[in-house]
Amino acid sequence: MSMGSCESEHANGNGDDQQQQQQQDSISPNPLIQDYVAKNIPVLSRKKRAAVLICIFGGQDGELRVILTRRSMKLSSHPGDVALPGGKMDEGDADDCATALREATEEIGLDPGLVRVVANLDPFISSNLLTVVPVVGLLTRVEDFKPVLNEDEVDAMFDAPLEMFLQQGLTASILIQAASIIYKRSPAFNQSLQDFSQLQWALASAEQVVVDMEDGAGPGASDVG
Repeated sequence: MSMGSCESEHANGNGDDQQQQQQQDSISPNPLIQDYVAKNIPVLSRKKRAAVLICIFGGQDGELRVILTRRSMKLSSHPGDVALPGGKMDEGDADDCATALREATEEIGLDPGLVRVVANLDPFISSNLLTVVPVVGLLTRVEDFKPVLNEDEVDAMFDAPLEMFLQQGLTASILIQAASIIYKRSPAFNQSLQDFSQLQWALASAEQVVVDMEDGAGPGASDVG
């Protein structure tokens, strides 16, 4: 599927798992709603809105991996920080999906045609009061992705196992505690997530696509491409 339309496609189940179907329906983008939002979001709202791309692909051992970047030291805000590809919404962006894909193209040269969007997660509010929407997408043909970094925005690109972010790392815990003591303040982030339902469904879809690709189902069978 071409990502120009920024629509999600989901395999239809047999109806036995009603709860899973309800979760799919609740987060599947409605084209009519997307069109209305694109035409009616006020200019001021767009200036305070951003999107990031959680770009997931299958690793050599079948694990899910996510693309990350290190922000350029030339940037005035958060230079050197590890980040997801993304940025502020432009007036020409149809929706949050379009913003995330455009920014990924500008930052790391990712072709939107290689990405299949599976879900938009609940938005986060940044420290400067931006509404940031995470867009989950699958990189369907990793071998076709030829990164081209925008040196004004990105110093480096790398990937990491997605499951790593669900594990409590001893080194990270030690450093967080040390920083809290030295700077005499608590972390600015929330260390607990209250609702995993959207992310769980998105990851389940990603895992199924990876399995289909490994089994040689091909683009026609898995609606990827």
